[in-house]
Amino acid sequence: MKRWFTSLAASLVAAAMLLDAPAAGAEPPTLVELFTSQGCSSCPPAEAFVAELAKRDDVIALSMHINYWDYIGWKDPFASEATTGRQRSYARRLSRGMVYTPQTVIDGAAHAVGSDRGSVERAIRKAQAEPRLRLDIGLAQTADKGLVVSLPGADFKGTAAVWLARYDAERTTRVTRGENAGRKLRSTNVVRDLQKIGTWTGQPLELRLPASMLTAGEGGRDGCVIIVQQDDFGPVLGVGRLALSNNPS
Repeated sequence: MKRWFTSLAASLVAAAMLLDAPAAGAEPPTLVELFTSQGCSSCPPAEAFVAELAKRDDVIALSMHINYWDYIGWKDPFASEATTGRQRSYARRLSRGMVYTPQTVIDGAAHAVGSDRGSVERAIRKAQAEPRLRLDIGLAQTADKGLVVSLPGADFKGTAAVWLARYDAERTTRVTRGENAGRKLRSTNVVRDLQKIGTWTGQPLELRLPASMLTAGEGGRDGCVIIVQQDDFGPVLGVGRLALSNNPS
């Protein structure tokens, strides 16, 4: 009987691993990052667009809240130095020299005004049509609620950062001050924790993360995204997502 239960538990864990996995033969998804702020009156339309993009199978859409607008009257509760620093690094990499909101960055290689649906859609189609390396990332949550990240080997010269982004699937905030005072704002796939967890050099790589890393801090426990990105915030080489099960045993 114990062996039967062990087998059943293993089957259920395996089934859970596949919930967010792309269909066999499908192209790996495109990463869409929206840099936004609750203190920005131009951002709500971009947030609504990201909520639509998040429903697509060919896209992984994340909301990255920045903190440099906090001084104008409303402190964004989801803003962080990590997401703000990520946008500033993109500004240097994409030769802009400045940051703005709402900004959407597509696969780390192109950007567009986040509320300009046509420009964002064109950038997504262009990224998907480019003949470049796209990794299939294996993600599995273990029985003890840790995470196993599996990266394949590939013909790649150089190094790439492996990022872990934990997110809240949806958050609603009633804003009482600033440019959006009186509005009830909804945010989708809000990144609450962003950290580098490894380096990929083209060789097969397996990373094992403890459950404590997936539950640390406030929020960010609905799901996680692994981003493999050429060093110095270059093009995204692979992205994968997994819904997390962090309920107490």
